[in-house]
Amino acid sequence: MSSLAFAAEAVTGIPHLAAAVPGADNPHADFSDTPWWLSLVKALLVFVFLLVNTLVVIWFERRVIGRMQQRPGPNRTGPFGLLQTLADGIKLALKEDLTPKNADKVVFALAPAIAGAMAFVSFAIIPMGPMVSMFGHRTPLQLTDTPVAVLLVLAVAGVGVYGIVLAGWSSGSTYPLLGGLRSTAQVISYEIAMGLALVAIFLYSGSMSTSQIVYSQRDLWYILPAFFSFLVYVVTMVGETNRLPFDLAEGEGELTGGFHTEYSSLKFAMFFLGEYVNMFTVSALATTMFLGGWQAPPGIAAINDGMFNHGWWGLLWFVIKLWLFMFFFVWLRGSLPRVRYDQFMRFGWKFLIPVTLAWVVAVAFIRGAQLGYFGNSSVGLAGREFPVATLIIVGIIAALALAVTWVWEGKQAEKQAAAEAQLPEEIDPFAGGYPVPPLPGQRLREPSLAIEKESNRA
Repeated sequence: MSSLAFAAEAVTGIPHLAAAVPGADNPHADFSDTPWWLSLVKALLVFVFLLVNTLVVIWFERRVIGRMQQRPGPNRTGPFGLLQTLADGIKLALKEDLTPKNADKVVFALAPAIAGAMAFVSFAIIPMGPMVSMFGHRTPLQLTDTPVAVLLVLAVAGVGVYGIVLAGWSSGSTYPLLGGLRSTAQVISYEIAMGLALVAIFLYSGSMSTSQIVYSQRDLWYILPAFFSFLVYVVTMVGETNRLPFDLAEGEGELTGGFHTEYSSLKFAMFFLGEYVNMFTVSALATTMFLGGWQAPPGIAAINDGMFNHGWWGLLWFVIKLWLFMFFFVWLRGSLPRVRYDQFMRFGWKFLIPVTLAWVVAVAFIRGAQLGYFGNSSVGLAGREFPVATLIIVGIIAALALAVTWVWEGKQAEKQAAAEAQLPEEIDPFAGGYPVPPLPGQRLREPSLAIEKESNRA
């Protein structure tokens, strides 16, 4: 296929997507040969997988950021410092567990348990591989799946916020309370944009089942036709996990430590664990929704009739994609400063949500054109057939996007011109009673000249 045809298909919709039957929302994974005890074994393996990866990613984060800042990072405990995270966990567990005098003791102890437990629940619906053989049974590398599995992830994320809110409220202190309120507003705001970003995937796949979504990407990953949804999701997943540059619920400059200021020992460790497991959860969901899940990259998947898309190979591709997102998290933390809270909230409500909503409407029209709701006529382009209605809709969307960009840039230029016109060329630095430095392009009025003018008037 030529590059022109590939790019056109990525924008206008892949022909095999148009042929897909909407409403095929039943899970593709087959659990008929999975006894209950095997489900328990898989649940234990998922739990161990997340714990081990959390230990490794904390070491990985400290080493990578150390290299970025030209320092070695942990390198003493164990080979290459690999046991440093384990040593830190043991030290944290042996610290004294303190409870503030004014705290609500029951809720104070319940909050970290909620935050830690909810972080693990969402991973249950993530497909980590295809059908494999385990203990004489054929079972998918997935704990469970439902027709609305993605909604389960969003619901669990909403419940997990209760752990942060209750932690801030039950601490009986001002800074934790403000941190809890901040986190509530932040997570609610960016959950809306995250949900809207995922709607485009539901429209393309015709399902909310994670295994069905992965199966529908067997020919093309949704990161191409739903590229804008992917960009929005990446922003929202960083905001959802309270990671830099969006860790505003824990801003030490104004909130000390935020909602977990009063926590210590294992209770603090539960919040720490929940944050990192949530990073794996949102990364796994991004892998599932946009990067084909456990499926091999297109070039490798074509080798020997797809031999690398069967058996335990899927787990390898899934882990590689997962860790690409984890490196992205670490890279952001080592590169970007924390944003201002009002700017972050304004960006979410005034830009992300409206633009994502418009994108969902556009995808709905494109999907309708693919399914023939606006006619079945097609046109040949670079050796491929494309629906005329789809090309017209894409053209209208592109024209609207260019018009909006042109109007926005014009308004920004007018604002900048107005701001520059209001600046006087010469200022008196002591006019307000205290010295004020000049802005770029301004000059200071000489005090001697001003005194001479006053004396001449007298």
